[in-house]
Amino acid sequence: MLNELKTFIAVSQYGTFSGAGARIGLTQSAVSAQMQRLEEELGFQLFDRTGRSATLNAAGRETLALAEEMMTLYARLSERSGGAAESGMLRIGAIASAQVSLLADALARFRDDRPGWRIRVVPGVSLALLGQVDSGELDLAVIIKPPFAPPSELEWRPLVAEPFVLLAPKKLARGGRSWRELLRSEPFIRYDRASFGGRLVDRFLRRARLGVRDAVELDELQAIVQLVARGMGVALIPDTAGLDKWPASVVALELGDATFEREIGLVLRPRHSRPVVADALADCIAGAAGG
Repeated sequence: MLNELKTFIAVSQYGTFSGAGARIGLTQSAVSAQMQRLEEELGFQLFDRTGRSATLNAAGRETLALAEEMMTLYARLSERSGGAAESGMLRIGAIASAQVSLLADALARFRDDRPGWRIRVVPGVSLALLGQVDSGELDLAVIIKPPFAPPSELEWRPLVAEPFVLLAPKKLARGGRSWRELLRSEPFIRYDRASFGGRLVDRFLRRARLGVRDAVELDELQAIVQLVARGMGVALIPDTAGLDKWPASVVALELGDATFEREIGLVLRPRHSRPVVADALADCIAGAAGG
């Protein structure tokens, strides 16, 4: 609730959701979402809303005094010793494939240098994690680059590009069948279209004018690999370090000139509103990715 209280105090200082957001590095929609969440947790409204304006009501003014007192006490806790900068908690989001690859190495490096810092890793899909960084719930996140421009206040750092391949059971790929032929003739295990990676697959199929016979649609890449290994069909998935070696029963066919990629990167809160140590963790992640 501390993030919501900080934002609440900023709204009272700068008068509007947009004004507060501009000063603390949040979009207007993120400020609005935080204030709605705070009101739900408290069980009463803090603002009188008229059109686009929101002014503190009587309960809001009482809550503001308590919120300022709480933040003062929290600041005193943080300053209880000269080692405050040597400890704390970072909140990082990560897609599943990143957690078992570059993130594991990065966290080990970071903890070697800064053992006093605790890290909470929040799993999720890229769209949800992007929203959590924007709202201030996460300090940074490892996600797939969105197919749209992220909020201008956020910082994007590319890490690695992962080419897509066609994964097929070996028994279906015998005889030199091309990836195009396999896509047209075999059941298709689809990377969830609600995910950024799945949107790339859907766009590729449309651009290549390839009709497929959908059998299963899901987001978990390891599960897709296992379904292909069981002979249920073929799939377009990224060749990512987050996956184990391909099972012996499958083959990964390169797409040649038609190759497309997903870009994995870091999205961070604005520099003025994130812990300085978050940059050190971001550097560790970039180093683990080879950047």
